[in-house]
Amino acid sequence: MRTIAFARLRSGQSPGADFYDRLSMMDKVKLDHSFRLMADRGRIDNEEKFNRLEGGLFEFKEFQIRMPCAWDRQERGLLIITHGFIKKRNRAPSEEIQRAWRIFEEDQELAKLRLVRKKGP
Repeated sequence: MRTIAFARLRSGQSPGADFYDRLSMMDKVKLDHSFRLMADRGRIDNEEKFNRLEGGLFEFKEFQIRMPCAWDRQERGLLIITHGFIKKRNRAPSEEIQRAWRIFEEDQELAKLRLVRKKGP
């Protein structure tokens, strides 16, 4: 069993959760189905629903909706969704890929701090 979570920024904001909250109920239902498949099976074989972007970055897909994600570095089985966007071209724009990496790295840094605080004196 895997866990799907939204990245958190130092400000406390979660760009992925904010994007998801603004989606229609129908789009949420469709994405939730993909989230459940990934959580239960650890993979989605349909490249129209889940795809590798570059390096360790992937994306959940529902028509033009994209939600980039990456596997957490500290917690095995945790998939972090960075943000969401509406795709206008065939390929994910490089600025969205860069944004995903920035959000992911900030989330990972915060996760390290949480681990250090838990292990503290």
